[in-house]
Amino acid sequence: QLVESGGGLVQLGGSLRLSCAVSISTLEKYAISWFRQAPGKEREGLSCINSDPKSTGYLGTVKDRFTISRDDTTGTVYLQMNSLKPDDTAVYFCAADLRDFGCSVTLNEMDYWGKGVLVTVSS
Repeated sequence: QLVESGGGLVQLGGSLRLSCAVSISTLEKYAISWFRQAPGKEREGLSCINSDPKSTGYLGTVKDRFTISRDDTTGTVYLQMNSLKPDDTAVYFCAADLRDFGCSVTLNEMDYWGKGVLVTVSS
């Protein structure tokens, strides 16, 4: 089970930190990825992280503004989002992908999904 939190309304240029609560056992086996889906658009992959090694990946458009991290002691993966823009308005999802190495932001490679959390950036 994956549960997102931390969404909400923020102004242009603001920051939010999203959390994806999984379980410690899940983090040991799965890479965790963040996606978003804006109204009328397809879901897109943003970032991912694995444990061994702690590889990460980012979509180019968010690479300099978003940072993914994980806390293995609590079973939580975070997405720190800075310098937010109205174009970042979307429902944000975390997903789990069973793999030993690396990580992915490809939708059909995900095994489990959270229900999503809404992020709204006002101008």
